[in-house]
Amino acid sequence: MAGQKMKTHKGASKRLRRTGSGKLMRRKAGRRHILTSKARDRKRRLKGSVDVDKTMTMSLNRLLPYNT
Repeated sequence: MAGQKMKTHKGASKRLRRTGSGKLMRRKAGRRHILTSKARDRKRRLKGSVDVDKTMTMSLNRLLPYNT
């Protein structure tokens, strides 16, 4: 008989995505609101996505068991 399936943590799956090589990518914080008081170069630096820190990947892989 097959064992239990693990559930994907839906909050984590909405915030993170996995690359082809298996690394987790996240968005940078601080670009949601109150953008008028932030400098143009600061907002430009906050663009795009970055790798999740390697100290966090083990715990986040537990939340995302099926390569979301």
